[in-house]
Amino acid sequence: MFGLVLAMLTSMLTNSIVGTALPTIMGELGGQDRLAWVATAALLTMTASTPVWGKLSDIWGRKLLFQVALVVFIVASIAAGLAQDINWLIAARALQGLGVGGLATLPNIILGDVVAPRERGRYSGLIGMVFGVSTVLGPLVGGFLVDSPLGWRWCFLITVPLALCAFVVIQFMFTMPFVPRRDAPVDWLGASLIFSAASTAIVLLSLGGTQIAWNSPPSYLLGGASVLLTVAAVVVERRAREPIIPARLFGDRTFVLASLSSVCVGMMMFGLIIYMPQYLQMVHGMTPTVSGMMTLPLVAAFLTTSIGSGYAVGGNGRWKAYPVVGMLLCVLGFASLSQAHLDPGLTTVIVGQILVGLGLGLCMQILLLATQSSLPVNDMAAGTASVVFFRNLGGATGVAAFGAVMVGRLNTRLAEAAAQARAQMTQDAEAGVDSGARELSIGLSRAGESAQGSPELVHALPAPIREVVVGAFDHAMQGVFLAGVPIAVIGLLTVLFMKGVPLRGGSEKESRR
Repeated sequence: MFGLVLAMLTSMLTNSIVGTALPTIMGELGGQDRLAWVATAALLTMTASTPVWGKLSDIWGRKLLFQVALVVFIVASIAAGLAQDINWLIAARALQGLGVGGLATLPNIILGDVVAPRERGRYSGLIGMVFGVSTVLGPLVGGFLVDSPLGWRWCFLITVPLALCAFVVIQFMFTMPFVPRRDAPVDWLGASLIFSAASTAIVLLSLGGTQIAWNSPPSYLLGGASVLLTVAAVVVERRAREPIIPARLFGDRTFVLASLSSVCVGMMMFGLIIYMPQYLQMVHGMTPTVSGMMTLPLVAAFLTTSIGSGYAVGGNGRWKAYPVVGMLLCVLGFASLSQAHLDPGLTTVIVGQILVGLGLGLCMQILLLATQSSLPVNDMAAGTASVVFFRNLGGATGVAAFGAVMVGRLNTRLAEAAAQARAQMTQDAEAGVDSGARELSIGLSRAGESAQGSPELVHALPAPIREVVVGAFDHAMQGVFLAGVPIAVIGLLTVLFMKGVPLRGGSEKESRR
């Protein structure tokens, strides 16, 4: 358990530590409009590789695959820390996500091998604690590194020693016996189709409304390709001898609804982790370190309910009430965050984060436990990896979609402000007065690059222009928070229709029978 927790801490720390530093990183290496790509690249490969790690561990063994994931992660982290341009960083993040896919999935599968379903709640509480600790440490460490002479590159390099330590611990402490299934084929075609279908959908969400119009041939092409690739993946998986995601899983009601709910959980969780520091730094002028500290209410709330619900379900095995209440809290939390522009004191932001954190903590691990308990032992690994896959898919989709909402609303508001300034300049010329509209118009025409830069660059703009740009960011981020409300509502509806069958208890032998 120590080895699993250490490895998961390494992988989870990666996403949370980078979130706070992303505005500064993008300001140095590229434009703010490509922020979503740095986050999405890792989420995309993590998502696409998740079911593959689960299936390969069935064939080649849990320990070998766990160590391979650690090696991939170490190499990618070093490459990201040495990145010289934005393309290099995105490629390194994509490779990093590949390793994280294994590190985030295999511990849950290994727990399913050795612990009875009802007892897993307590161990899942520990995994939730790791997530909470990494999310607390990540923004703080990331902000400290960005503000320190070490710089943002150490946001990637700092995880390398932890990963090396995890590798050594797994080598000497992981003793689960395993007989490799050398005659079992790997469904590489199915894996490729699943990856391609997810990729095209995320690319469409990333570019739609910003670099390409929604009502345009490229959007239709990407959308059509995603649908066709999804259909092809379903056909291949139904015929494969060892499918990556067995079609029979979708005959289980709990699995289907838990997967849909996990998509919503991933969208809300990753979207908030990535864009909350962005909001606090751009709109409220906070440093990376302070913006990281401002996410503590979210993490503390998540930590409390994640551990508490895990222990609670171990008593009588009843779990349905937790995700239902959790999704309801997420609805209220995002509704509160969408009103943050009316509260400059940030009380609304703190309350909204607490509500969302409480809600996510009640949902994330409980949905996974319910799925493991409902499936036969032979499908446990594939089912676990698939639920994590859908959660990660929701995260990648959410970051891309929220990014499209943010950039689209930002550009629209800046264009409106520039048009108003030009109209006022014309009126001033006709009236022979000077209201400053000319300077504002010229400044806004030159502020486009600054608006896509680092927070420092934005807040260094002249006061009239800065107010317009910051106001545009505020408007854009309220749209992002508001988009979380219908996602939480959909999640609530899915968990309401789940059957609250108590988790299996007793010994693992009884559980397997």
